[in-house]
Amino acid sequence: MAIGLSVGGGSPVGRFGGLPRLPVGMKWPSAGDIPLPLLLSVDCGALPRVDGFDLPADGTLLFFVHQEMDHEDSSGKYARVVYVPDGTETAVAQASSSMCVREQLDVSAELRAELPLWLQEGEDKDWHEFWEDLDWEDMSPFQQQLVRYMECDLPHLDELRALAHDLWPSGAFVVIGGYADDEVINSIAEQTLAGREKAGEIPAIPIAKWYSHLEKEKYRLTTEWISLASEARAYAEYYTSFVIRHDDLAAARVDKALAVTNFVVV
Repeated sequence: MAIGLSVGGGSPVGRFGGLPRLPVGMKWPSAGDIPLPLLLSVDCGALPRVDGFDLPADGTLLFFVHQEMDHEDSSGKYARVVYVPDGTETAVAQASSSMCVREQLDVSAELRAELPLWLQEGEDKDWHEFWEDLDWEDMSPFQQQLVRYMECDLPHLDELRALAHDLWPSGAFVVIGGYADDEVINSIAEQTLAGREKAGEIPAIPIAKWYSHLEKEKYRLTTEWISLASEARAYAEYYTSFVIRHDDLAAARVDKALAVTNFVVV
């Protein structure tokens, strides 16, 4: 389960864009002299609760990102998540004349089905059909394991998808929680493996075995990381996904969240 945010349709739980309310004395988040536009702010206490998703019980989460710069830079400095606990004295931050401020739109929330990547349907074919086009020898051990599982233990896959989406339909602009975006996990996994190689923690991985090692690392990371907020790719040229480790979210260390911004090719 995850939380879908969309414009209108119910009591407001947050806003897209606009000006943020920040703790008194706190400067607008920036990367050097580049202010980071506010993407979204949400009232944690007004959101539906989801088992296994340790969002703070109250307070406000604010998501800042300069999407064009973040898309071109993997350092993470062009995105920031700020948590403001209830009871904090705040003030509306004022934007500089050169800052791009998004249009402010109130959003409501609803629970929605969030399926893992290998259960999702693609635009042309689902992942099960995609794997049927691959030779068994070309699959990684992880993919082989998933195919066996889907064929033996999920004979009613289409019915499962239909039931989930009938119960929790959604046309959300942003999803709070749910599974971490595959592109984000792939990016983290590549950087992790490369960093461990460089540090001498693991032997150099032969090119022919890189993909198999990457799949294993991605699977491991999906147990550690969860999506904090993910922008729908259908509504803008750029879309950003924020992910965070389970333990960091439980401790409200939202400054540890990572963001990846992608560009929609139209």
